[in-house]
Amino acid sequence: MAPPAAAQRTVIENCAIATVDAQDTEYASGHVVIEGNRIESVGLGRAPDSLTDVVRRIDASGHLVTPGLINTHHHFYQWITRGLATDHNLFNWLVALYPTWARIDEEMVYAAAQGSLAMMARGGVTTAMDHHYVFPQGSGDLSGAIIRAASEMGVRFTLARGSMDRSVKDGGLPPDFAVETTEGALAATEETVRKHHDASFDAMTQIAVAPCSPFSVSTELLRQGAELARRLGVRMHTHGSETVEEEKFCHELFGMGPTDYFESTGWLGEDVWMAHCVHMNDSDIAAFARTRTGVAHCPSSNARLAAGIARVPDMLKAGVPVGLGVDGTASNESGELHTELRNALLINRLGAHREAALTARQALRLGTYGGAQVLGRAEQTGSLEAGKLADLVLWKLDTLAHASIADPITALVFGAAAPVTASFVNGRQIVENGRLLTADEDAIARSTRDEAQRLARTASRG
Repeated sequence: MAPPAAAQRTVIENCAIATVDAQDTEYASGHVVIEGNRIESVGLGRAPDSLTDVVRRIDASGHLVTPGLINTHHHFYQWITRGLATDHNLFNWLVALYPTWARIDEEMVYAAAQGSLAMMARGGVTTAMDHHYVFPQGSGDLSGAIIRAASEMGVRFTLARGSMDRSVKDGGLPPDFAVETTEGALAATEETVRKHHDASFDAMTQIAVAPCSPFSVSTELLRQGAELARRLGVRMHTHGSETVEEEKFCHELFGMGPTDYFESTGWLGEDVWMAHCVHMNDSDIAAFARTRTGVAHCPSSNARLAAGIARVPDMLKAGVPVGLGVDGTASNESGELHTELRNALLINRLGAHREAALTARQALRLGTYGGAQVLGRAEQTGSLEAGKLADLVLWKLDTLAHASIADPITALVFGAAAPVTASFVNGRQIVENGRLLTADEDAIARSTRDEAQRLARTASRG
């Protein structure tokens, strides 16, 4: 029997490296060796000349290499409803847009997923997630369309299969025709997990159980959703403590605040992460730290909807896992995660901790290893270490925008959005010189424009 073929190697060298490992190891000039879909080695100076099966050597002079960025909260379908309800708070924004969102179909969702993924991937995102919770009757296989778009783009992906069963008639916000039954939502979620979830180390697609929010989901759906997720061994995601209106809603309906309500329904734990978590007191943060519940921090969306400033420095000090999220592009029209590094740092410095709130290195950690923690993938990705998956980005920092900033991590976080020379996912290059190698950006632009116009026409007919 012939021996198995040796894995091919790609060598990246002569670059600054931020590993974002436990020691925050950095190299002013170092190398990364990719073997197959794994990182074989990271170190100082050039890679050894004796390496065999090297198919490509990249001279990355003038670049910073980091782990790929990891997005922990998004709603892809919103790509085709950007620029609407621009002067609303969260509840009014939802009421304004739900009637349009309730008209989406499979073709619209596929195009919107392509747009959302393309914008993130070309900006250094290697692991994405989508919280999709709008499933109009007869709209087609929406989960399948989203997963197909991510697979074609070559991005590592978690689909948080969302659901809503509390409509206007039950005291919720979504219109009656935009929700599922409790039983239907649970059955469809289980089917999605069984069909698409991959629990392996190298997994490119994973599924989470993700009822939408306290004001669009029944207590029974939350409880049974938690039981379903733990029976199937998958993670759990929802929105939490996003606005003062949500706090008031929970007290009026449940007689307690969001964190206590979530705990009463089984929704705190190391297998849970929540989006936003803006309005949390010391007791809430302590509960998240005690249970290792994660947070997806979405600074731009929080500002867009005037939700407030999340207490990220206090969460980190308490030991709460925190990652970064774009959020849906109807509340963050840029759709970019790399700009959230800067926004997270700047917005948090407007809070109580002022200039001591976050450093550039903490911001980078939020966007990489913190995100991997929140998605339950810190053993596989989120830092540049031997044996981990080869998800990494080469940021070009020798142009006018950054060349005069001596420290490369400061340049990346504080400076203008840095160009992506190359992005690798699972050892495969998906971006070169800021352009996708796995999709036609111009074709996606056309299809998303067309589907946005079709949705607007459909919604206008009622």
